[in-house]
Amino acid sequence: MPNLTSVHPWVAERKGQFRFAAQLNAGDHPEPGKALVEAAKGIEALGFDGVFLGDHPVWTPDVYLHLAAMAMVTERISLGPIVAAAAYRNPVVSARLVSDLDHLSNGRAVNGLGIGWNASEWEMGRNEFEMLGIPYPSTKVRQDQLEEYIAIMRGVWHAQPFSFAGEHFRIADAYVAPPVQRPEPPLLIAGGGKRTLGQAARFADMVNFAPGPAGGTAGPELAAERIALLREQCDAVGRNPDHILTSTFEHWLIVAPEQAALDRKIATYFPDGVSGFWGSGLVAKTVDGAIDYYQGFIDAGIDYFVFQSLDIFDRETLELVKFAVEPALQERNSVR
Repeated sequence: MPNLTSVHPWVAERKGQFRFAAQLNAGDHPEPGKALVEAAKGIEALGFDGVFLGDHPVWTPDVYLHLAAMAMVTERISLGPIVAAAAYRNPVVSARLVSDLDHLSNGRAVNGLGIGWNASEWEMGRNEFEMLGIPYPSTKVRQDQLEEYIAIMRGVWHAQPFSFAGEHFRIADAYVAPPVQRPEPPLLIAGGGKRTLGQAARFADMVNFAPGPAGGTAGPELAAERIALLREQCDAVGRNPDHILTSTFEHWLIVAPEQAALDRKIATYFPDGVSGFWGSGLVAKTVDGAIDYYQGFIDAGIDYFVFQSLDIFDRETLELVKFAVEPALQERNSVR
């Protein structure tokens, strides 16, 4: 089982390095799965640290299937969901999927887990839980489920056989061949509430803060508040908070060299004006603006940045982030 008195090697390599990773979203592409895999190859070629996928089986390609496909055509980047909704799969099945991904990628899997959210509350259509025909209990119950889920995933990797009888899950004499990484792939928990951060303090190697349904953390000021709360939760359980990689997520990042070019890009994506869910989550910056924006997060205590573009082939944003924004932040913060 993981030793929470030490730092996970994957975290130790990234702590204080201020690296960027991309979440890929194929949008309305006619061949979304193929587009995702092709884009992952491009992300690795540009030198980004990782590729993440969301977990929405009703309206996006399957997260683990396509991460596995990416594992077969890449060699270096980390790969994981950001994050998989625990309720969507049996925990033993998830243990198998994560272990298989870690083996296919030669030890590059990240185990991203969360409790899911209701898309209808964000004007994004129907509740995905209802569309999948599964219950959508309260936040507290889903958090309870997540704790049992983590216990089972870790149990079947580290004990043979493993049985568990909880309030939400019961398994008997289960075993899954363990992943490549030891003690296991880094566990990422997403969210920003007090109980979620308490769970992160006890179980996680990485936390992710994001706006809207992914944690309600928009901007550096709120991120600083979440990190302060995480540190309190770590103190309460005797965990070193510096052993947890702190990260942010942007729903849609657009970067351009200067303001006029940025205005043109925004007008292309939002011809009727910036509005709706994607407009509310839009972070549109010039290069200098993006550097200042992310420096605010670094000052708040963030170590790692995940961004999404709804235009999967917005090469300009990718190149400006990797070759202008990231190195400027690393130089400004004396990264060696």
